Amino acid sequence: MVCLAVALSAGACRRAASSAAASSGPSAGAIPAGSSSYSFEIGGLQRTYHVYRPPGLTGPAPLVIFLHGGYGSGSQAEQYYGWDQEAAAHGFLVVYPDGYDRAWNTGGGCCGIPASQDVDDVAFITAVVARVEAGAPVDRHRVFATGISNGGIMAYRLACSTTLFAAVGPDSATELGSCDAPAPLSVIHIHGTADQRIPYGGGTGSGSAHIDGPAVPTVVAGWRRIDGCAAPTQASSDGGVISTSTATCPDGRAVELITVAGAGHQWPGSPDRPVIQKVLGLDTPFPNLDATDVIWAFFAAHP
Repeated sequence: MVCLAVALSAGACRRAASSAAASSGPSAGAIPAGSSSYSFEIGGLQRTYHVYRPPGLTGPAPLVIFLHGGYGSGSQAEQYYGWDQEAAAHGFLVVYPDGYDRAWNTGGGCCGIPASQDVDDVAFITAVVARVEAGAPVDRHRVFATGISNGGIMAYRLACSTTLFAAVGPDSATELGSCDAPAPLSVIHIHGTADQRIPYGGGTGSGSAHIDGPAVPTVVAGWRRIDGCAAPTQASSDGGVISTSTATCPDGRAVELITVAGAGHQWPGSPDRPVIQKVLGLDTPFPNLDATDVIWAFFAAHP
């Protein structure tokens, strides 16, 4: 297993290595409490993923797939975004897959080697969900995907290409590639208006990927149409800095957009770590919103 040197401490690297990156997966036994890592071959590639199972978890439990951004990793995401702590507090499993060469093939030319080699990341993540279900008590009605940047775009790709997920929660992301006949599902999207990597208003972003996508409100409006939602209601908080558009939809679904005025390309509420952020192409996190708390609360309300 390769650790991102600037993102993980030596102790974290030792923990990740000792938790069995060489283990073939849940078929070798039930997923244990705590953090564990697995690998398997798919599409001619050796792929890895990491699982956090809270101690004492019993019965069918929700499952959250967290997808790291470009240049990140599953181990870095587990350290950085607070999902293990959220899972321990609320009783669900979290899985952190590793993108091939630290990126995801989302369609629309994004991103990196996975896109140029047409790596089938939809098949990989679908297989990961099946393997986790084989090793832990997963509630199949409560399987969710979230992620940041390239990982958030991948969450939309999963929404467009599978029927596995009850809801997705992209942050600092957009939707790329075709989405011709998606199944209805709930969506929560968080985005800053000053994001230069994936501009809120659409168009080509800065950074090595030069992601060129539609405006975020256009993406969210598309999912309101897919879900057959009512007109959205508007609310604001934090002195008007945070704006929330919420649409209720049939069968208990919802589509929500949280806009943070002046925020850049970041995961709100994550720790401010300038060195890591520079490597990952992230801006200073907005401190007055905890994206992990907010997205989990949305997921919990929308099986």
